[in-house]
Amino acid sequence: MSRAAGSGTSPYAEVEARLQEEFAGVHSATTVTRCVEAAHYGALEVTGSAHPDLVERIARKHLHVLALVASERG
Repeated sequence: MSRAAGSGTSPYAEVEARLQEEFAGVHSATTVTRCVEAAHYGALEVTGSAHPDLVERIARKHLHVLALVASERG
Protein backbone atom coordinates (compact mmCIF):
# COMPACT_ATOMS: atom_id res chain seq x y z
CA MET A 1 0.00 0.00 0.00
CA SER A 2 1.28 3.48 -0.70
CA ARG A 3 2.68 5.53 2.15
CA ALA A 4 2.09 9.19 2.84
CA ALA A 5 4.99 11.18 1.44
CA GLY A 6 7.74 11.47 4.02
CA SER A 7 5.67 10.16 6.92
CA GLY A 8 6.60 6.48 6.84
CA THR A 9 3.07 5.58 7.91
CA SER A 10 0.11 4.31 5.96
CA PRO A 11 -2.50 6.89 4.99
CA TYR A 12 -4.95 4.26 6.24
CA ALA A 13 -3.39 3.74 9.69
CA GLU A 14 -6.42 5.31 11.40
CA VAL A 15 -8.77 3.14 9.33
CA GLU A 16 -6.80 0.03 10.30
CA ALA A 17 -6.81 1.02 13.97
CA ARG A 18 -10.58 1.56 14.01
CA LEU A 19 -11.27 -1.72 12.24
CA GLN A 20 -8.81 -3.65 14.42
CA GLU A 21 -10.65 -2.39 17.48
CA GLU A 22 -14.07 -3.09 15.96
CA PHE A 23 -13.15 -6.63 14.92
CA ALA A 24 -10.94 -7.55 17.90
CA GLY A 25 -11.62 -11.15 18.83
CA VAL A 26 -13.01 -11.83 15.37
CA HIS A 27 -10.08 -11.12 13.04
CA SER A 28 -6.35 -10.75 13.56
CA ALA A 29 -4.61 -7.44 12.91
CA THR A 30 -3.02 -9.06 9.85
CA THR A 31 -6.43 -9.92 8.39
CA VAL A 32 -7.65 -6.37 8.97
CA THR A 33 -4.56 -4.95 7.25
CA ARG A 34 -5.02 -7.28 4.29
CA CYS A 35 -8.67 -6.23 3.94
CA VAL A 36 -7.72 -2.55 4.06
CA GLU A 37 -5.07 -3.14 1.39
CA ALA A 38 -7.53 -5.06 -0.79
CA ALA A 39 -10.11 -2.30 -0.34
CA HIS A 40 -7.52 0.32 -1.28
CA TYR A 41 -6.58 -1.42 -4.51
CA GLY A 42 -10.19 -2.29 -5.32
CA ALA A 43 -11.29 1.31 -4.90
CA LEU A 44 -8.45 2.52 -7.12
CA GLU A 45 -9.32 -0.02 -9.79
CA VAL A 46 -13.05 0.69 -9.83
CA THR A 47 -13.29 4.41 -9.07
CA GLY A 48 -9.79 5.72 -9.76
CA SER A 49 -9.40 7.03 -6.22
CA ALA A 50 -9.16 5.58 -2.73
CA HIS A 51 -10.39 8.08 -0.17
CA PRO A 52 -9.96 6.69 3.36
CA ASP A 53 -13.74 6.78 4.01
CA LEU A 54 -14.40 4.64 0.95
CA VAL A 55 -11.57 2.26 1.81
CA GLU A 56 -12.95 1.90 5.35
CA ARG A 57 -16.47 1.09 4.12
CA ILE A 58 -15.20 -1.51 1.66
CA ALA A 59 -12.82 -3.11 4.19
CA ARG A 60 -15.58 -3.25 6.83
CA LYS A 61 -17.82 -5.12 4.39
CA HIS A 62 -14.98 -7.56 3.62
CA LEU A 63 -14.46 -8.18 7.33
CA HIS A 64 -18.19 -8.75 7.92
CA VAL A 65 -18.30 -11.28 5.08
CA LEU A 66 -15.23 -13.10 6.40
CA ALA A 67 -16.79 -13.25 9.88
CA LEU A 68 -20.00 -14.67 8.41
CA VAL A 69 -18.10 -17.35 6.49
CA ALA A 70 -16.10 -18.26 9.60
CA SER A 71 -19.27 -18.57 11.68
CA GLU A 72 -20.90 -20.82 9.09
CA ARG A 73 -17.90 -23.14 9.11
CA GLY A 74 -18.30 -23.56 12.87
